[in-house]
Amino acid sequence: MAEILIENISKSFGDHTVLKDLSLTVRDGECFTLIGPSGCGKTVLLRIMAGFETLDAGRMSIGSEVVADAQSGTALPPEQRSLGVVFQDYAVWPHMTVRQNVGYPLKIARRDPAEAAALVQKSIDDVNLTGMEDRLPSQLSGGQQQRVALARALVAQPSLLLLDEPLNNLDANLREEMRFEIKALQKNLGVTILYVTHDQEIALAISDRMALLDEQGAIRQVGTPEELFSAPADEFVFSFLGMSNFLRVQVQGGRASLEGCPFPLEPQAGFAGEVRVGFRPSDVELSRDGEGLRATVRRASFLGAFTDYQLDVCGQHVRTAVDTHEALARNLLLAEGDACVLNLRNAHWFS
Repeated sequence: MAEILIENISKSFGDHTVLKDLSLTVRDGECFTLIGPSGCGKTVLLRIMAGFETLDAGRMSIGSEVVADAQSGTALPPEQRSLGVVFQDYAVWPHMTVRQNVGYPLKIARRDPAEAAALVQKSIDDVNLTGMEDRLPSQLSGGQQQRVALARALVAQPSLLLLDEPLNNLDANLREEMRFEIKALQKNLGVTILYVTHDQEIALAISDRMALLDEQGAIRQVGTPEELFSAPADEFVFSFLGMSNFLRVQVQGGRASLEGCPFPLEPQAGFAGEVRVGFRPSDVELSRDGEGLRATVRRASFLGAFTDYQLDVCGQHVRTAVDTHEALARNLLLAEGDACVLNLRNAHWFS
């Protein structure tokens, strides 16, 4: 079992508080992502879990074992926590072959040579490096080196795998390829993964559940990617996940208006006065005329598969995009300065 239980932990460096009274549960066998802006404390939390940092307050358990407890002074060293760690820097030894790199943790642990050889080959096979066992890192691509780091972290068959921005040094195509491979590994091996990133695309793609931290190190929402994206707890969550638009509107008597013009959506219950309406570019329905909010195209960028538009709506800016085929079919290839009409399929209301 590799359920992680984090109870009211705090961590400061000097006068700077990074984490304060934070609690979190990661279920056994799930891929859980910590996401948030740079400096929010997610890497510090991972380092505490790995045993590289100590707690100021609180306690942490992996499975049934308490690995850190500030009150009792418990702090198991990393090698006793049954976990593997992969950092942004692959940290593969340049003078060692793939087989030697992957097998190094077992060599240090003085495992039986025959058993170690079998485990090394299994880890190499699991990350799709079969046939490359005798290559040096200089003979591998960046993605292949990252697979070596993953295999090395998995070779001792840990119950928990900690990943700290492991794909940052890869180009866009390799990042996409590797994120699918990490998810496949998690499913095939049943290992619990705690993944730290600021990349919302990766977090949404691989997570079973995720926690979004703010700049103060506080958790703003925990849930599935679909829950955080479609039902954000607050404006911070909505803004962080995906491109967002906001319009300031007035709500009075249960009706919303923008600069005196009727707003195309009814306000959610309980909102009054000036509120902010948040919506995604994909929530925008664009037309040349008809009912809706009047807008003017301020920028039109043809990007092949779609055209990206920046619109001026009563002095406020809105981003949207129209599929090229739809634009051609509906006469929506607009130019800078063109007038158009905007409606919304969906929106979130924030006070």
